[in-house]
Amino acid sequence: MYPQSVTTASQLTPRRQATRTRLLTAAAEVFAERGFHGASVEDICERAGFTRGAFYSNFASKDELVIELYAEHAALLRQAIAEVAAQPGLTLPDLLERVVDIWTRDPDERRRWYLLTTEFALHAVRDDDARRAWQRLQAQIRKELGALIESIAAHHDLELTVPTADLVRLLTIVLQGGLGQHLLEPRTVRAGALEREFLPLLVEATTR
Repeated sequence: MYPQSVTTASQLTPRRQATRTRLLTAAAEVFAERGFHGASVEDICERAGFTRGAFYSNFASKDELVIELYAEHAALLRQAIAEVAAQPGLTLPDLLERVVDIWTRDPDERRRWYLLTTEFALHAVRDDDARRAWQRLQAQIRKELGALIESIAAHHDLELTVPTADLVRLLTIVLQGGLGQHLLEPRTVRAGALEREFLPLLVEATTR
């Protein structure tokens, strides 16, 4: 069983932070090229220019790399949505349109993250330690997104008719499902098409 986190930012020296950053950058590149299972710790160390010892002094496993990378990625997405939501005079339909724009603005990056998170989710279903770590991260992301959604709802004088955490799950299903359908059938399902069609319907069905 590996820990929730090997260390925290407040405990890092600048040199240690630089090492972790290089390992994370290398991991992102290797995962994109070879997938989660295809990438080895040795591959990541070689790409970063470090030894296995340097790797294991910073991360307990490949799993922990994925967890940290995705936490950073989710935080950037949340920040981008929060910045759009803070723009004055934006209607709710406009905001939903902008959210889909953010979601689809880098097709290659979106494809890489879809593949990595899908592969890791399957791994987590089979591995109890990975599942618990993934659950903790997803719960934290839902909490942070939930706070943002509640703020947006209040700004637009909307009352949620379902628990916020459930709404976050439903929104995630629409976004991830739409992306998956596009990646499987790119000629039939345009990027963002399903998201643009069903996000407004979902919001309408879960607010008053």
